[in-house]
Amino acid sequence: MEAFTSFTLARALHIFAIVLWIGGVAFVTTVLIPSLKQIPDIHDRLALFEKLEGKFAIQARITTVITLLTGLYMIDFMQIWGRFLQAEFWWMHLMVIVWLLFTLVLFVFEPLFLHAWFRKQALIDSKKTFKRVHMMHIILLTVSLITILGAMLGAHGFRF
Repeated sequence: MEAFTSFTLARALHIFAIVLWIGGVAFVTTVLIPSLKQIPDIHDRLALFEKLEGKFAIQARITTVITLLTGLYMIDFMQIWGRFLQAEFWWMHLMVIVWLLFTLVLFVFEPLFLHAWFRKQALIDSKKTFKRVHMMHIILLTVSLITILGAMLGAHGFRF
């Protein structure tokens, strides 16, 4: 039996954080937004979205930080920085891109302007705004799931 190591803990925390983070994105994309789009009153729709999405944003911020710290630790521990120079490890590049996109949205764009922009647009044309937000979530979720699939296959030796 393999001894429990700091690497084992880092990998477990990495996967744990990603499950909470991308699982939450999946919930928002496949359940929350479609349900909100059915609420006829735009003020009720917007208020519920902001309340629930705001709670999830806290979880997403925490889990993306855990993902960063554990990912960097594992890369350094395994001394695999050179993989970023090899196309066959495309999934590692994609992991960084997905993480960077979400991190920019969560820590930079949303607090600086995205929240205000969304609120303003939702009050002008709620249906169109929620449709746009839903499409962006679908795209981000799809790319995230492709990344997870590629990472799991790649981490277990499958080369594309």
